[in-house]
Amino acid sequence: MFKKIKILLCVTGLITITSCSEDFLEQSPTDAISATSALATADNMNLILQGMHRALYAQNGYISGGSNNRAGNHYWIPLDDNIGGQVIHSAPANNLGWQDDTRWLSHTQETSETGEQLWYQRYQLIASANAIINRATDGSIPSDAKLKQIIGQAYTYRAYAYLSLVQHYGKGYLIGSPATDPGVPILFSSEFPFESGPRASVKAVYDQCMLDIDAAIASFKGATARPSGNPSDKAELNIDVAYGIKARIALNSGKWRIAADAAKLARTGYPLMNETDYKLGFNSNNLPEVIWGSNVITTETTFFRAYFYLISNTFNGSQVRNNPKIADKRLIDALPNTDYRKDLFLINAPNENGSASNGTGGFARNTNPLYPTRAAWNAEITRLEGVYGWKSNFNAHPYMHVKFKQTQPGGIEPDDIIYMRTSEMYLIEAEAEAMIPNIAAAQTALRTLARARNSAFDVTIYNNQPLLLQQIKFQRNIELWGEGFRYTDLIRWDEGIDHAANGGSGASQILYQDGYLQGKPSVNKEWIFKIPQREIDANPNLGPGDQN
Repeated sequence: MFKKIKILLCVTGLITITSCSEDFLEQSPTDAISATSALATADNMNLILQGMHRALYAQNGYISGGSNNRAGNHYWIPLDDNIGGQVIHSAPANNLGWQDDTRWLSHTQETSETGEQLWYQRYQLIASANAIINRATDGSIPSDAKLKQIIGQAYTYRAYAYLSLVQHYGKGYLIGSPATDPGVPILFSSEFPFESGPRASVKAVYDQCMLDIDAAIASFKGATARPSGNPSDKAELNIDVAYGIKARIALNSGKWRIAADAAKLARTGYPLMNETDYKLGFNSNNLPEVIWGSNVITTETTFFRAYFYLISNTFNGSQVRNNPKIADKRLIDALPNTDYRKDLFLINAPNENGSASNGTGGFARNTNPLYPTRAAWNAEITRLEGVYGWKSNFNAHPYMHVKFKQTQPGGIEPDDIIYMRTSEMYLIEAEAEAMIPNIAAAQTALRTLARARNSAFDVTIYNNQPLLLQQIKFQRNIELWGEGFRYTDLIRWDEGIDHAANGGSGASQILYQDGYLQGKPSVNKEWIFKIPQREIDANPNLGPGDQN
């Protein structure tokens, strides 16, 4: 799989490329040093962890087989909402192959950059975690609270990476035969020569995830506590993050009681955001309900590879200006006006873009009675620019979102990437309790979250399992919109994609192509990412018959 392992340190290499295009800056998070030095002490291993934190969002060019067209979780988090059809493109703009993913033309190909880079980046995390775990647990370094904290983080990273891999390159646990369905190779080595293994079953990978996360939790219980007060602190993994990962593992493998209990533990100490915080832009780990996120260092990141470049409507890049991202209008129209989350989707924004894929861009084709004159149209455009900070060369579009806003809207600053929030934990608890089924407990969890967003929410009308699960899915779709869960949610629920049903989502069939309609995952192998052909060619334990 790898010709060599690069132990990830917080030393940063910077390569500046002179160009006026949006690929003018390429950056690498780490330099390589010898494994012996890197693993000699707990302090040195902590440096590896700092490198791993940064590697989560770094351009992939620092790894063997990597490409700078993908910048870690800047790309992987919005990818699942892109493929899942939740974050909708309003016009052509295929920078970085972003719309190839939308059209299901990327992950379905064994030579695609997306499929290759996700595979290599996750296994690089695993290799670095293995290096720490293997040395820190061999008895050569005295055990103390600091070392236990390092071990806990390494096990958590390994569980996180394997979960990501099996969810993308294996069939869904709940919709297949996990004991026999092929998953991904499970690797424990970190020493040269580093050779990959055969594909383990989906169940074996999930079992390893659970073993790792339980080992992480056990280690964290005797560990130094994570500091608090700065956004960088929440880039560190702690016992709360581990419980959150455990809840995800259990939810997606049908271990409902474990999922509900772990979700409760994960959210302790992280209060739900109020309306003011909720509308700040989801751009900082300092938000009270953030449990875990990457604290993106602006001087070390890639502006035009950033999460906010791909997801936000306030980022000053062509992917944004020419292609404002919109929400499924069926979802937004179903939100009651008493729910303040509806304010983050501009239903009546003018459609400025003459190249909009719905064919209604520009005042000449306007049908919204709110703008009977060009003066009224222009006045609303000017108002939106003033309120949300984008520039006059940006295009507005009906149902565009303003959920993700930069701290400096209209600029190119990347801001933090949020991975885990209290809201997700309430939703995991509610879904797991409903599946048991424990209707009262599920209602309690759902009520807490939904009433925080909509004071008029009445959970009592969802008084049986089908109604309750339907509402939990609805709440999950709106609460976690754009945060990277749609693809795996649809697999767990065995639901396909249909942008035409029930009045349509607002997506263009011409633009979306194969992504416009996909059958449910249990009977549609296109949901499973192709194993990179380079991996099959290089791995003696894999052959053509191992391809998805």
